[in-house]
Amino acid sequence: MSESKTRRGPRGGAAKRDSGARGAAKGEPAARTVKRKRRLRIGISCYAHFGGSGVVASELALELAHRGHEVHLIASRLPFRLRSFESNIFFHESSPAFYPVFEDAPSNLALAAKMVEVVENYSLDILHVHYAMPFATSAYLARQIMLPRQLGVVTTLHGTDITVVGAEPSFFRVTQYSIQSSDRITAVSRFLKERAESTFGITRPIEVIYNWVDPNVFSPRRVGRLRLAGPDTKVIMHASNFRAVKNIPVIIQVFAEVRRKMQAKLVMVGDGPEKAGAEQLARELGIHRDVLFLGNQDCMEELLPLADVFLLPSSSESFGLVALEAMSAEVPVVASNAGGLPEVVEHGFTGFLHDPGHIAGFVNSTLKLLTNEPLRRTMGRRGRRVARERFTADEMVGHYMRVYESLR
Repeated sequence: MSESKTRRGPRGGAAKRDSGARGAAKGEPAARTVKRKRRLRIGISCYAHFGGSGVVASELALELAHRGHEVHLIASRLPFRLRSFESNIFFHESSPAFYPVFEDAPSNLALAAKMVEVVENYSLDILHVHYAMPFATSAYLARQIMLPRQLGVVTTLHGTDITVVGAEPSFFRVTQYSIQSSDRITAVSRFLKERAESTFGITRPIEVIYNWVDPNVFSPRRVGRLRLAGPDTKVIMHASNFRAVKNIPVIIQVFAEVRRKMQAKLVMVGDGPEKAGAEQLARELGIHRDVLFLGNQDCMEELLPLADVFLLPSSSESFGLVALEAMSAEVPVVASNAGGLPEVVEHGFTGFLHDPGHIAGFVNSTLKLLTNEPLRRTMGRRGRRVARERFTADEMVGHYMRVYESLR
């Protein structure tokens, strides 16, 4: 699944990462293969760390591989969602060279060089990059290096590459040019499409292709040994990269108010720059014994069903993939009405939406769900139905395939 290294599979077996070797994964992925016009060779580049863009890129790679296409992942390390060997998926590590003249290793140039290498060695048809910076920029450079050979480049915008990173004055023009130079552009929500157009003046068409969820993986709570609290204690959960945009202090403050009214636990999944401040705030409010900080976890499908309510009061959210995963697990969502979240969560039907700083609103909606079990269960079932009907892999991957085919 790679060029030269091995990694441990989920049961301790070594999954060979060899550029030239393929093997059949357990679970018979061939059973999911569908008729196709032609087998494509697709390069996918993304961030490997915890975050929505890496998750979507990984899930897309898996779906394409299951459909018989050859996928080459180009990244700094293997994305965390790819836990076991998969037939038709190959990993190529992009590592910058360290040399005394460099104060910082030029990772974007190393990425471009690796893209060129993989495209040439494996005759890729398309390069699909997730997140504008640095991936769209590196893909542009790789394509220019390879001229006159034609290489189709697809860029998917995920959120902070437009709303935060790309909007930085030092990156603005490079981000703008890189996006405009892509052959096809997609975005994960209407909100993000409109933001990209207004912020960067993008004149190329941007196709909205939503994220999706596998309802067989993210399914309702089952009887098991895994527990986060006692039977009489309600569980509120949050999962993110703990960036400022996630409104982490608001989560702690909301829970403090809820905890005054009832027995509850707050489970915080993830890590990032806001974590230390959240731990300190929990101590100051005297609720630290009821707040569990679990750090980064790659088993969200096991954790989410254990929650009674999922809380996501982000000040900006391009889509909210974890909210969709919670819905698929029949967990109602209390979230902000910012960004693309209203395209995922329907206020009063599958959850509740409030302004990002409206602490009283978040508290009232959370308590309403935790104290009214019929309402909580009804909203949970609705959320799962919406996830199964509106956000399916078949539909969204089909959209991406049509984008690819339009470049042939």
